[in-house]
Amino acid sequence: MGKVILTGDRPTGKLHLGHYVGSLRRRVQLQDEGNYDKMFVFMADVQALTDNADNPEKIRQNIIEVALDYLAAGLDPAKCTLFVQSQVAELAELTTYLMNLITVSRVQRNPTVKTEIKMRNFEANIPLGFFCYPVSQAADITLFKATTVPAGEDQEPMLEVTRELVRRFNQTYGEVLVEPEIMLPENATARRLPGTDGKEKMSKSLGNCIYLSDSADEVWQKVRSMYTDPNHLNVSDPGTVEGNAVFTYLDAFCTDADFAEFWPEYACLDELKDHYRRGGLGDMKCKKFLYSVLEKTLAPMRERRHGFEQDIPAIYDMLRQGTERARETAAQTMDEVRRAMRINYFDDAELIRSQAEKYRAK
Repeated sequence: MGKVILTGDRPTGKLHLGHYVGSLRRRVQLQDEGNYDKMFVFMADVQALTDNADNPEKIRQNIIEVALDYLAAGLDPAKCTLFVQSQVAELAELTTYLMNLITVSRVQRNPTVKTEIKMRNFEANIPLGFFCYPVSQAADITLFKATTVPAGEDQEPMLEVTRELVRRFNQTYGEVLVEPEIMLPENATARRLPGTDGKEKMSKSLGNCIYLSDSADEVWQKVRSMYTDPNHLNVSDPGTVEGNAVFTYLDAFCTDADFAEFWPEYACLDELKDHYRRGGLGDMKCKKFLYSVLEKTLAPMRERRHGFEQDIPAIYDMLRQGTERARETAAQTMDEVRRAMRINYFDDAELIRSQAEKYRAK
């Protein structure tokens, strides 16, 4: 059995820095290292529709935005399979079978589900599709026999549901599905990048994102207004680094080489933090440095994205081809699933023969 990566994003808008440091940056590294036999990256439009059912146009328009962000960030369709979730019908079939192997109470205990329900004000009226999306996510992973799922730490409860379903399926029907492991970002700070307003999570709905496709001016405006230490009123005041969004972003993005290039007065981030804590260092200087660090990453992406935008039909063709390849793998797994569940009626020659003999004997 080979090593397989599967990961993806809900196409509800353009991707932001939280997506990039949480998973996308690592995906590109893994793709280029070539240590995995297969890599699948998909747009989870079915999951996006669970809380956007009344606005499918939002999902329809953002498929291309996410695809462009993937390519701009460096994902290569020659090295990984990019596909659209809804166009792989086998995912819906496997989701249905897995639903029979988990209880409502088990899904309710999932802390990620609880958080998402509260965030969307679904407490009193939860769409069934949204409630069941942990099972849908398990189908996404297991259909492609993924061994590794690069994701943020908030997805660990979802992976645990997947592992439980794999064990239940294999114990009930036979060894077919594979238990996946989560691959967290190497930089612990990047596991949950806060919004520019200092709130716990960067979110499109909260309007506190820096998008991968933002212009240089937009990035600067967002960095300039970024939350810092509210008690750091004067340059001479001692400042607090903990909970200060500027320093959290520097933890996630900057390297010693960035100091050599943009701010040689300091050798590393620890020196900068020490000065800020002592006092005598203004927030604006730190923000200008952060802007330079972010632009070092975002400017090349912006340029690549502009190039891909010149031939949108080619992007859709790339997604179509990737989806066809994904369906080939999905079909193979579903053949095994149906055979293990003994619902491959038309392909089971022994079943047909024994039934024929049974009725001839009457």
